[in-house]
Amino acid sequence: MLVPIVVNLDVMLAKRKRRLGDLADAIGISIQNLSILKTGKAKAMRFSTLSAICRELDCRPGDILEYVPGDEDEAQGGEGG
Repeated sequence: MLVPIVVNLDVMLAKRKRRLGDLADAIGISIQNLSILKTGKAKAMRFSTLSAICRELDCRPGDILEYVPGDEDEAQGGEGG
């Protein structure tokens, strides 16, 4: 299934000149789980994790998550029409 949400965590880390390991320590999440988020392979993210990331990187959720319209309806079988 195509998910039209792009995770821009790597972009924000670069802008803030922060390392993934440092962020993981600061928000209390394993570097492995944070890496899964960063690569966009996660299927879900807790609001508490998103909030902690935004707090540490001094950003908004929209700086981390981006909706990219695409073929998600077709990927899900579409809706009748």
